[in-house]
Amino acid sequence: MKKRITLFLLAPVLLLASAFTVSYNDKLYEIAKNMEIFTKVYQELNMNYVDDLDPNKLMRTGIDAMLASLDPYTNYISESQVTGYRLNSDSKYDGIGATTKLIGDYVTITEPFEGGPAFNAGLRAGDKILAVNGESAKNRSTSELARIVRGAPGTSLNLRVLKQKTGATEDITLLREVIDIPNVPYSGKVDEHIAYVSLSTFTANAGKNIAKSLKKMKKEDPELEGVILDLRNNGGGLLREAISVSNIFVPKGIPLVSTKGKVVDRDKTYSTMAEPIDTDIPLVVLINKSSASASEIVSGSIQDLDRGVIMGQRSYGKGLVQNTMEVGYNSRVKLTTSKYYIPSGRCIQSIAYENGEPIDIPDHQRTVFYTRNKRPVLDGGGVTPDIKLEVKEKPTVVKALMDQNIIFNFVSTYTQDIDSIEAAGDYSFDDIADFYTYVDSQDFEYKTKSEESLEEFVDTAKGESVDQILEVQLNQIRATLNQEKSTALKDNEALISDLIEEDIISRYYFQGGKVHQNLSDDSEVQEAIAVIKDQERYMSILSGK
Repeated sequence: MKKRITLFLLAPVLLLASAFTVSYNDKLYEIAKNMEIFTKVYQELNMNYVDDLDPNKLMRTGIDAMLASLDPYTNYISESQVTGYRLNSDSKYDGIGATTKLIGDYVTITEPFEGGPAFNAGLRAGDKILAVNGESAKNRSTSELARIVRGAPGTSLNLRVLKQKTGATEDITLLREVIDIPNVPYSGKVDEHIAYVSLSTFTANAGKNIAKSLKKMKKEDPELEGVILDLRNNGGGLLREAISVSNIFVPKGIPLVSTKGKVVDRDKTYSTMAEPIDTDIPLVVLINKSSASASEIVSGSIQDLDRGVIMGQRSYGKGLVQNTMEVGYNSRVKLTTSKYYIPSGRCIQSIAYENGEPIDIPDHQRTVFYTRNKRPVLDGGGVTPDIKLEVKEKPTVVKALMDQNIIFNFVSTYTQDIDSIEAAGDYSFDDIADFYTYVDSQDFEYKTKSEESLEEFVDTAKGESVDQILEVQLNQIRATLNQEKSTALKDNEALISDLIEEDIISRYYFQGGKVHQNLSDDSEVQEAIAVIKDQERYMSILSGK
């Protein structure tokens, strides 16, 4: 009897094991079958296709197409790309310490990092790179030039540049260095008793730098009423720094992030490890569609733990872990091996893409999870703010001014003979008439959306042979649109002045000055201040009532 019971209890286990074995063997069979089919297709194409084929190119196309069906972060790195990949992924390799943009025929310095090699060598915004190590840089893209410019710290680099200020050509030799860009470009009080901290990237010591700034402000103002943590346009960085930043406001020993993948032994949970700075002070975290990865871990964890209010726009949706594997012949595949899960159990990773970018998923298609206070939150597409703020799209004329580098080039000319300006936060640009004169000298042209729509309509009308019938009406519409365009600069004068002001400030006070200058006109920061001051509203959001 005992033997019969034992066999009865073991039967489901044996059945499950058998089913698993069959399923596993079926999968192996499918893999082997499809590999054989792929190989034979490849052979037939190579041997019998009417035109001569490049086997490497053909196989690369197949690999890229296969990986493109997964996520945008899983990529093949060929032998020829490995060196460039190492330079881009290894923090000990760096360049000259400047942001650049292709303007006209040459890559142009748009912002040298204060204290970096480019800055110390005298390079400034507006300077054009004509040649690198004797090799012409004409018509080189920024990515092409970056591959030439980057290299091991301590190695020298020779640049021929056209100086914006003097119009002279200069040969400059500089040493590459590890570029240490400040991850907290600005911190300070934005109201009598409210602290503000901007974090641009989660590089080393991000948590330590924020903690230092907050401690300083708390010491200077014991009556501090709240903190605004600005993670807008922060694309992420180190996971350990995401934990460290969260730990400033969250108690020690709280699990914040788990990674889960196919290989269970690699799954990990990361908890806060230090004593926090302040677990009670009201906190608002600002995010937008460019807040990604580590920014989403921080904002999502703060939201899941009901530790602060999240404000802005839905974040990017990057919650994946990548590892690079060797696949032979000195080539690699960078593939997603696990996903990040935050305290509520949700994953912030977007589940749909278009042209390699995440796209919004309707809320009804996303799974509901719950915060510590039982507030519903959603997975599958970034962090949705507790307070959603609309972003006004820049008018077409302003976009055109920026895309055609009119504002940048004007500022380069305008600041040519100005050695210093008022401090960030105090400076005001008052010479808009000079800008209008400059625009007139540039043959500035652009098309409005209405003009583009009208052209499409005219093409359709021609196809249906009714354009002549409508000619009078079409000319009237064109005249109206031209009249509106003639006043577009004046209509957007305040915004254009702000953008000019921002660019001018960055020439003298760099990233930190730019952030500081914009605070007083930043509607989202002002809204964050209002929420912190309205404690009844703040607490009702976190309680879900």
